[in-house]
Amino acid sequence: MRARGITYDTGFTPGGRCSRPVFDAEAVRREIRVIAEDLHCDAVRITGGDPDRLAVAARHAADAGLEVWFSPFPCELSAAELVPYFAGCADRAEEVGAEVFVTGCELSLFAPGFFPGHDSLARIGTLVGGAPEAPAKVAEVPAKLDPLLAGIAAAVRTRFRGKLTYASGTWEQIDWTPFDIVSADAYGDPGDAFRQGLREYFRHGKPLAATEFGCCTYRGAAERGGLGWLDVVDHDADPPRVDGAWVRDEEEQARHLREMIAVFDAEGVDTAFWFTFAGYEYPHHADPRFDLDVASYGVCKVMPDGSLAPKRSFHAMADAYR
Repeated sequence: MRARGITYDTGFTPGGRCSRPVFDAEAVRREIRVIAEDLHCDAVRITGGDPDRLAVAARHAADAGLEVWFSPFPCELSAAELVPYFAGCADRAEEVGAEVFVTGCELSLFAPGFFPGHDSLARIGTLVGGAPEAPAKVAEVPAKLDPLLAGIAAAVRTRFRGKLTYASGTWEQIDWTPFDIVSADAYGDPGDAFRQGLREYFRHGKPLAATEFGCCTYRGAAERGGLGWLDVVDHDADPPRVDGAWVRDEEEQARHLREMIAVFDAEGVDTAFWFTFAGYEYPHHADPRFDLDVASYGVCKVMPDGSLAPKRSFHAMADAYR
């Protein structure tokens, strides 16, 4: 790969619940330095819904010498709201000197109008839960999403001089004409079928990026890939608790990271971003009943006092990226 990276979350709101309630600029600066100096990343994908937070983190990343992929992640904005939102974010990306602008992530799930459901979590349920209308809705996605993405890309181009891409879900077979880089959230078992799926993206004749890859921190998480967080935590309990007999397994996460990097290297992927640096809403706990970190994709675990501690995947990434 040309560049090896990680996703850094500044906070987004699927289902109305913020993934990072507390955002401290000095903590962000320290964590970005860890990404550059300890994990040896070449690039970082800065995600989140708040443009100001994105700009703060992106500026720290640029100062640390990282290639910045400025990746706004709105939830529940309508098509009419998305174009001005991304245009405003493009101004901030240009100001901080970002190299790549990511025009959203899996918008067919995180924006209304593509799948049934009152919010993104309900729409995810429609897609993966066996709803009878799901196949027809998947088939309709390109006709709705392509003109939206073309409009967003055109608006961003007038304000941002770097490269453009879009973090697509594997069910989103879109027109890549408006973009410089083809990107997919590449979760999966790194076998022959997964490799063939990657190769299909090269038919567009553009560099391929894995805007996300990873797994959670329990036994069997690698098989569940991007859906590994579903049905693991009971957020309605007080306090929230692990819902089921999930067995913590840091080595599974580390092994998956090593295997996926090897696949991306072998298949000629340009850039890949592990998801994610830390799952701030999933703190670690010594009691397995309350160890929400099992549902986290982070290479760092959030300790009870709010500090971060490296997991085995952290050390695996540092070794692989060094």
